[in-house]
Amino acid sequence: MPLHSWIQHLQANFVPLPNGACNVAHKNIREQGRFLQDVFTTLVDLKWPHTLLIFTMSFLCSWLLFGMVWWLIAFAHGDLDHSTRLQRDPAEGAAGSAAGFVPCVTSIHSFTSAFLFSIEVQVTIGFGGRMVTEECPAAILVLIVQNIVGLVINAIMLGCIFMKTSQAHRRAETLIFSKHAVIALREGRLCFMLRVGDLRKSMIISATIRMQVVKKTASLEGEVVPLNQIDIQMENPVGGNSIFLVSPLIIYHVIDKNSPLYDISPMNLHHHEDLEIIVILEGVVETTGITTQARTSYLADEILWGQRFVPIVAEEDGRYSVDYSKFGNTVKVPTPSCTARQLEEDKSIMDTMPLSPKGTIRRRSVKLKPKFTISEEPS
Repeated sequence: MPLHSWIQHLQANFVPLPNGACNVAHKNIREQGRFLQDVFTTLVDLKWPHTLLIFTMSFLCSWLLFGMVWWLIAFAHGDLDHSTRLQRDPAEGAAGSAAGFVPCVTSIHSFTSAFLFSIEVQVTIGFGGRMVTEECPAAILVLIVQNIVGLVINAIMLGCIFMKTSQAHRRAETLIFSKHAVIALREGRLCFMLRVGDLRKSMIISATIRMQVVKKTASLEGEVVPLNQIDIQMENPVGGNSIFLVSPLIIYHVIDKNSPLYDISPMNLHHHEDLEIIVILEGVVETTGITTQARTSYLADEILWGQRFVPIVAEEDGRYSVDYSKFGNTVKVPTPSCTARQLEEDKSIMDTMPLSPKGTIRRRSVKLKPKFTISEEPS
């Protein structure tokens, strides 16, 4: 398949991973100083233009600050007056030098030359025209302090840039989820199912996956919880929450009496506008050892009732081949149009089900609504 066609298939069948944005706005935060207590994380969280601006301004401000200090030292010691006399009357300047005048820093004539010397000191560039002499102990002390400050600024800013370029969520861009989730029968029980896969050959070590239902709820006392988070139990081919993501897997949740989807039927599914199921895949990147996390979510109109994912793994020439062009494709299957509660209480519903599916493979495309996604930096 041509590359452009494969990309089109990906765009048609995959959910773009959330970029960490959240539709929950935080207002009236009075303790803004808490962000400065963790200044490194704050710098890493900034957008690239802001990071580069701070990177540039930190160096410029330090150069200007120490340039002013060097100029004050030269002014206090009389180096500027001696340099002026030398430029005005070379003979008098030579006589002054012969008389024993030694400047703190050679060749400092103005603030511009002091600023250039400050740059030379901090970035360890020595052009040979300016140098500190042993005449002024204060100049030697400033030299030491500026070198230490320069090393600290280099360490912080380069560390921030390294962390921003190697953030683990970049690896999560190749962890993909099906565009839609489905509800169908599996082993005689209604199940909520989704498909997850990894496009890279490098493995995600100790991969785990979990799901949460986020919806508005009200307590018996009348307290309204707008974003109540409920963990739902999952089952997968490996068992538990751990998965071995060597090929795309179908992760499913059995809708039983402990499930928040227990009383949902195909008729009232799309009336639950506040319902959202969040899926979180987490693991360790094999090549870097950094923990990464990929997230997506499914709204009520992104859940297909009576559909099942088509097989995409086939054996070719002794090897297993995965056809990602069918990653999000589903096929209609016989599924009761009732809630899981009704199915459990009335087993005779299964007797009226047809024995074989009559649908055809179809690719669904539903316009996504804004989703509630929880962003958390990888550790």
